Amino acid sequence: MPRFSIIVPSHGVAGRLPLALDSVLAQSFGDFELIPVHDAADAAAADVVAARAAHDPRVRPVHAPPSAGLAGARNAGTRAATGAYLLFLDGDDTLAPGALTALDARLADTGGVDVLYAEHERVPWWEGEPANPAAPLLAKAPRDAFSPDRTPWLTGVQLPAWSALYRRAFLADRRLSFPEGHFTDVGFGAPAAAEATRVGVLRAVIVRHLVRRQGSRLSLPGPHHADLLDQAERALAHAAERGLAAERRAALFEQLFAAILKTAVHPRRLTDGRRDWFRRASRLYRRHRPAGFRVPGGRLGVQHRLLASGSYAGFRALRAANRAAAGALTRLPRPPRGLGTRLHYRRALRRPLDPNLVAYCAYWGRGYACNPAAIHAKARELAPHLRGVFLVESGRAHTVPAGVETAVLGSRRAWEVLARATYLVNNANFAEGVVKRPGSVHLQTQHGTPLKTMGVDQSTYPVVAAATGSFGKLLGRVDRWDFNLSANRHSTQMWERAFPGSYEQLEYGYPRNDVYLTATADDVARARRALGVPEGKTAVLYAPTHRDWETGFGAGGLDLEAFCAAAGEDVVVLLRAHYFYDRGGARSTGRVIDVTAHPSAEEVCLAADALVTDYSSIMFDYANLDRPIVVYADDWEVYRETRGVYFDLPAAPPGPFARTPEELARVFRDGEHLGAESAALRAAFRERFCEFDDGRAAERVVRRVLLGEPPEAIPPVVPLAERVPAPAAATPVRS
Repeated sequence: MPRFSIIVPSHGVAGRLPLALDSVLAQSFGDFELIPVHDAADAAAADVVAARAAHDPRVRPVHAPPSAGLAGARNAGTRAATGAYLLFLDGDDTLAPGALTALDARLADTGGVDVLYAEHERVPWWEGEPANPAAPLLAKAPRDAFSPDRTPWLTGVQLPAWSALYRRAFLADRRLSFPEGHFTDVGFGAPAAAEATRVGVLRAVIVRHLVRRQGSRLSLPGPHHADLLDQAERALAHAAERGLAAERRAALFEQLFAAILKTAVHPRRLTDGRRDWFRRASRLYRRHRPAGFRVPGGRLGVQHRLLASGSYAGFRALRAANRAAAGALTRLPRPPRGLGTRLHYRRALRRPLDPNLVAYCAYWGRGYACNPAAIHAKARELAPHLRGVFLVESGRAHTVPAGVETAVLGSRRAWEVLARATYLVNNANFAEGVVKRPGSVHLQTQHGTPLKTMGVDQSTYPVVAAATGSFGKLLGRVDRWDFNLSANRHSTQMWERAFPGSYEQLEYGYPRNDVYLTATADDVARARRALGVPEGKTAVLYAPTHRDWETGFGAGGLDLEAFCAAAGEDVVVLLRAHYFYDRGGARSTGRVIDVTAHPSAEEVCLAADALVTDYSSIMFDYANLDRPIVVYADDWEVYRETRGVYFDLPAAPPGPFARTPEELARVFRDGEHLGAESAALRAAFRERFCEFDDGRAAERVVRRVLLGEPPEAIPPVVPLAERVPAPAAATPVRS
């Protein structure tokens, strides 16, 4: 039997789950079993758990359906546990280094206890000093094991479940489990404290609890606050049945109603049924108030008296005062510059939303491109009643296909579209001054699968952070998102970390990649002719990404003409620089064709027989074609340390990995990119990163976001093995 069973619910926290699991596996004390609880074999957390279970037999995953909630996940983990003591760790928290060693030593000192309370840190997700709210509660406790009667203030209400260690046999003997619903820690912790006969404390931080940017889910508005009354009633009734000492019952009552009153006076938490909620709380107060209970002093005492008397009018007055104090938070974001435009925008905001208007934008207005363009095209087919307007920079309107309505960014017309559109679709972000109106729907499509760090994850890389600007403003834009697109579970997890927000993740694939599964041989031939690829030549697309420490395009230090000469006489290069450099002059020379300014990256990829790139996200898109990919990265270590990355590319590349021009030329000259080893690497890469790109992503997005169809009506993703990529050109194949 292991000493400890660590139970980790993982639903909805896939982005940070690796940190939680690794914090356990890295413990110096090894006598434990780790029980991650996930909701389905194809859930985002399943891959994270499976990877660790494959390498460490102490990882024993179990299943609990999402409908069971946090309580169901913890109970499922408890039923599977075999350890002497149970520790509950949330999936976005971490176990402090040395925690298990400290817990084991403390248990040895006390001779074993039913419950061992420990300290925890509340770590701000961004800036600020960690807090240790448990320390004052535990500081006054005896140093040896003790009876709970000696510490009446340790009621189990003020310490979350993951701030304590529980003897498994004790929980089984007392039939203690987590009750259904929200605030389940209250319904579990209070009875556990009441049933325990021998308790101890550890004055050391065991768990580091991440304070979410969105705040606790329990603090959000909604009907779930009725569960707080259910859990409080359960705890108070249990204490009465157990015949707890008067001092312990008084402390339990006071702590429970401190939480209840905090909700009662909050102006936003109780959206409906406030009067009924208050009356129920008042009845609960009067029924369970201990004899001789002394009402606290000050403002809290006033709240106690109002609740005891059932004076809902008094609490309405308190809520009104709180609402007035919070009024400053409801100001609109800074409007656009220019007095005339500002007034025009404000007037437009007072007009009703147009239910059929969709505002599209791609790459900060660079044109008709990427996921927004693919969604726009599909919407014209499936939702012709919708009017789509593409927002572009001045001088770019002529690049938009005929028949597509446009508006120039910064113009009064563009601001009016932004004010009145019900749907706003972007692959980057709309301007800071755009107001998120009630009833509007913002879709963030993203524009690639992340290898390099994104969003707030860039903050620890000075070169990148300096160019990013205010992370606070970035997160203000994230708060406008209702939906965020993902092409694979890797992206889902990274977006959760990089852009913390309350949006819904849509694992639908990238609409821009649909063409890789729907294009025909004629489409491929047409694309090659349009780009000027000579008949019978092997077209190698070279697409390096931007270096944050460079100020211009340097082609990654690769002499492309020399590469062509060394790779073979049939090779031509399609050069596509990062879109930051798409306004420079053409760089076509000899066997190098500059396609940087071509409006469609997808057409360029269709025309190419093979891809050479470094760290560009184009590799993830091109992999859908199942054509050779070669990574040329002569500065991987510099890029990794300067820009930051999410996975080790040299360890899991989509094909051969070259570090010098000579190695790159040899790969093509010898046909290594066409070999079995390259195909195996590409297959593994496709399995991981082409998960949802099946040719129907745009349809799923239009149906779910623009037509409002329920998730269960959306077409499922076609399995990778059943997809047929667009055919490559009939070019010579090396033996």
